[in-house]
Amino acid sequence: QVQLVESGGGLVQVGGPLRLPCAALGPTNYAMGWFRQTPGKERELVAAISWSGGFTAYADSVKGRFTIPRDNAKNTVYLQMDSLKPEDTAVYYCAATPAASGQYYVRAISYNYWGQGTQVTVSS
Repeated sequence: QVQLVESGGGLVQVGGPLRLPCAALGPTNYAMGWFRQTPGKERELVAAISWSGGFTAYADSVKGRFTIPRDNAKNTVYLQMDSLKPEDTAVYYCAATPAASGQYYVRAISYNYWGQGTQVTVSS
């Protein structure tokens, strides 16, 4: 099993950057992803990355603005957010699941483990 600890959320101005870390405690040979959710709406994919780091996927709404770097030496995946918009306001969740080194997943149901969520609020 793996425990995911995410942080870095908060209030940020429109257009600003924000970086969310997700630290994995325990075995870390996992594909990982970021999802976000607002009240009354379905959880949606933000970004996903393979354990190798060589394969990634992004939601159309964040392409060109967000990236999902990972540092396996630190057992940490990040969500780097730039050019933030008010519609990016949501609770952001880190997720992980066992996978081959080059595999990633874009469906929430594919993930076995989840972080506690962190609120990101983009103020106009």
